Amino acid sequence: MAHIVFQSAPPTTYAKRFVRNWGPSLGAWGFGIGTAALFVLSVTPVVRNGLLVHVPVVGGYFEDKTPPSDKPF
Repeated sequence: MAHIVFQSAPPTTYAKRFVRNWGPSLGAWGFGIGTAALFVLSVTPVVRNGLLVHVPVVGGYFEDKTPPSDKPF
């Protein structure tokens, strides 16, 4: 007759295995989605003035150099 033996493992073993297997893929997807979200939301003043202007290398690109007389609102 078959004899079933259960071996217990600490819970951290499953967490380590999950991070090792899925971590790189989830990290790459997260980076891609975050970059796409910044690209799409870069036209909104909140994201542009609050975040993108303060980036050291490319911050000057996102500064609004339009004179106040040319702005409709």
